[in-house]
Amino acid sequence: MAIKYDAVILGGGAAGLMCAIEAGKRGRRVAVLERAARVGKKILISGGGRCNFTNLHCRPENFISANPHFAKSALARYTPADFIALVESHSIPYHEKTLGQLFCDRAARDITDMLEAECRAASVDIFLDTAIQEVRHSTEFTLHAADTEFSAPALVIATGGLTIPKMGATDFGYQLARQFGIKIREPRPALTPLLFGALDRSTYCDLAGVSTEVIASTDHHAFREAMLITHQGLSGPAILQISSYWNKGEPLRIDLAPDREVFALLRESSTRSAVTARAALQLALPNRFATRWLDAHLPPRWTNEDLARLEKKLHQWTIAPAATEGFHKAEVTLGGVDTDELSSKTMESRKVRGLFFIGEVVDVTGHLGGFNFQWAWASGAAAGRAL
Repeated sequence: MAIKYDAVILGGGAAGLMCAIEAGKRGRRVAVLERAARVGKKILISGGGRCNFTNLHCRPENFISANPHFAKSALARYTPADFIALVESHSIPYHEKTLGQLFCDRAARDITDMLEAECRAASVDIFLDTAIQEVRHSTEFTLHAADTEFSAPALVIATGGLTIPKMGATDFGYQLARQFGIKIREPRPALTPLLFGALDRSTYCDLAGVSTEVIASTDHHAFREAMLITHQGLSGPAILQISSYWNKGEPLRIDLAPDREVFALLRESSTRSAVTARAALQLALPNRFATRWLDAHLPPRWTNEDLARLEKKLHQWTIAPAATEGFHKAEVTLGGVDTDELSSKTMESRKVRGLFFIGEVVDVTGHLGGFNFQWAWASGAAAGRAL
């Protein structure tokens, strides 16, 4: 069976569905082809099942790309306010959690139900359990599935990145890009927990579950949020954020007591010991972590100079992570289709007319907190309006 459309979209995630909606509303006959048994699987598990669907404070600086200017056009033309208006038009209750992060009150399914309803209203055809075996291009694009052939003058790649392979993530989008001679920037995991080296693991990992506010930093970036000790290393928002900028072999600096001078009173006291230092540190850190950290950094004596050095170590705890936890724990993929290959206004390939790339498959990666969904909505809308 052969079916002809105005546009075929590969991938029924956030970006693909938004693209389909915008194109369908403009009278285009659109097909969304999804490998899984349902659309929006990543949406459903996001935000602890409540979907952090955007961020009120979305700015270009919240995105990582080899070209930091690329995302500006799409983000300016489809803003958080635009998606919030769509959410409100479907009477979906939501709330701001922290730092501008918006979540569904009920469940992430509200967002997928909304997107599916918008697709139906725009007469978009969605094909589930449809794996594409081959893509050919001459005057138009021809896609071969098991028992169906799809053809269209426009093809949109919205296949996502490599994160969470157990949910079906593959490198198919990158394969298609290479097939058409389009450059790829090396994909790697981002927004992912970090693994301790052997010594730090033996020192701290029995404290799994302990959390505290920190500033985690590399040479050029810093994030102030919670840090969580895990059975294998470190996680929590501050660590996930900085992981997108960390490279293997580099040190990571952590301020364990932001805005506090922990040992100031101790320097004025005549009673200085591990016991009094521990008591001071436990006012800033969870008790077990304070005890363990101090045991690992006990000074040789308790002079003012020793206490000053201890204070400095507390604000510049330097660790050397062994690695990240990889794509199976990452929330998003860094890298992807090189933005030099695409129009920033339409997401269309500069080399192949009618070929578009949107969402996570592109070398645009957001910070934690709803920014990657906003990129999906914005890039999807840009391509959908251009189809």
